[in-house]
Amino acid sequence: MKPQVVVIGSANTDLVIRVRQLPHWGETVTGGRFAIVSGGKGANQAVAASRAGASVTLIANIGRDPFGNAALNGLRLERIDTRYVTRSPATPSGVALIMVGRRGANLIAVAGGSNDELSPKDIDAALPAIRGARCLVLQLEIPLATVRHAIGLAHRHGVPVLLNPAPARHLPLKLLPHATWLTPNQRELATLTGLPTRTKSEVATAACKLRMRGVEHILVTLGERGVCWCSGAGTRWFAAPKVRAIDTVGAGDCFSGAFAATVAEGNSVADAIRFAVAASAISVTRPGAQSSMPTRSEILRALSNH
Repeated sequence: MKPQVVVIGSANTDLVIRVRQLPHWGETVTGGRFAIVSGGKGANQAVAASRAGASVTLIANIGRDPFGNAALNGLRLERIDTRYVTRSPATPSGVALIMVGRRGANLIAVAGGSNDELSPKDIDAALPAIRGARCLVLQLEIPLATVRHAIGLAHRHGVPVLLNPAPARHLPLKLLPHATWLTPNQRELATLTGLPTRTKSEVATAACKLRMRGVEHILVTLGERGVCWCSGAGTRWFAAPKVRAIDTVGAGDCFSGAFAATVAEGNSVADAIRFAVAASAISVTRPGAQSSMPTRSEILRALSNH
């Protein structure tokens, strides 16, 4: 039986323009290619976990508009359980405007739309799914009050929580001890701790400071520099395979989703990190967010080759 993973979060439509170089302040760049793709950190992580081998339920709020209809159909094609997805009758679905430059660097702006209406009542309605989960996954593209409520509910029912603190923002200190795994990137780690994170030693120092606030495991994702894992056993680094990145949008979501799927199976944190690093490395070699998420067989093949 597949491990049960519940993802609570956003579902967006990504409007993507690929350009030769990202614009500077006040600059207009031309010659880009345009695409409409499915995105949103919650939906991205749900797709990543599903393709990685988990049975996934998504709790979200999606508008009753063409973007929302397409997003919901896409999730169902990925065999994601959408029974707890609510549909906002008046508010449009979330949209992200994304520019992707050379080597996958990107600029992103998000209009939350219906994601901003996901409420604690929606979480309570999905309690049967949450109680049965082996891992609950959350991010910060939905109201913080809903995130707090969901984490508290999971904590009361003994469900491990993976919190991806993205987009970067300050979080209440009392929220952190209820997260089993925290998966910030370099910038999010700096925001959470107020410390520099330029070098490996600075990353390790900041991660350890964050762990002192009560999180059991800090997994800092650093792109081509790999992952820094800080736990009660100390700090450990995991290298990333060398790949030719063309689009890094969704890479962090791929890591969180693939990690959740693997750790929900009962694998060790170290093995789950290796699995998720391999998945993320594959994802950046492909365009798009959800479309770039690799399948379980692709990840296992990459691990065996590596």
